[in-house]
Amino acid sequence: MEAPRWQGERGILERKVKIREGWNMGMPQARVEKEFPPAASLLAENERLKREIAIARARIGELEARADIDPLLDILNRRGFERELKRALAHVKRYGTQAALMFIDLDSFKVVNDRYGHGAGDALLKAVTRELVAHVRASDVIGRLGGDEFGVVLWRVEEVQAKAKARELEVLIERVGVAHGQARVQVGASVGAALLLPDATPAEMIEGADRAMYARKEERREAATPSPSSPG
Repeated sequence: MEAPRWQGERGILERKVKIREGWNMGMPQARVEKEFPPAASLLAENERLKREIAIARARIGELEARADIDPLLDILNRRGFERELKRALAHVKRYGTQAALMFIDLDSFKVVNDRYGHGAGDALLKAVTRELVAHVRASDVIGRLGGDEFGVVLWRVEEVQAKAKARELEVLIERVGVAHGQARVQVGASVGAALLLPDATPAEMIEGADRAMYARKEERREAATPSPSSPG
């Protein structure tokens, strides 16, 4: 026989009636107490379940928050960054403020992984992330968009300021290095910048900043290529 679930004062009174009936039917006391637990036990069990539910809800909240965080770098992952970019676009559209999106791609990062291993690559990504966090404002937003790609939302900047910040970050990232045995591992960076457009979607803005990054990468590549000698 399954013990009934009593709720409230009415349930407790009905339980007492059932207990009397059990006694009147000649049930042993141990069986009566098993099938009809005392009110204090029911209340204690109810409180225990409430505590367990509260702990479970808190844990779910923590997991949901961590779902938007890159586990290696402890910054926003692409999902979290796109959410914040969407909010930034809505703010720009509503209040007419200016903001910019930077798309950062690490140059030759694959070479680092191939030559020194993923451990060295991960250490370098962490060092680059620390440099980014240290050189943007607390109100700006940093996220990892892919393996060696980062995004940054800069608040209250004009186009000239955004491009100047992009060049500054290129120089800073080039100076970052991590030790690997006797070697010092470093990479370069190409940074594209684009002002946020009020009617654009996050995907459109990322695509536009990505194009600006590739244009910058080509510009850097051409600058690094020696000019052919003039005919003598």
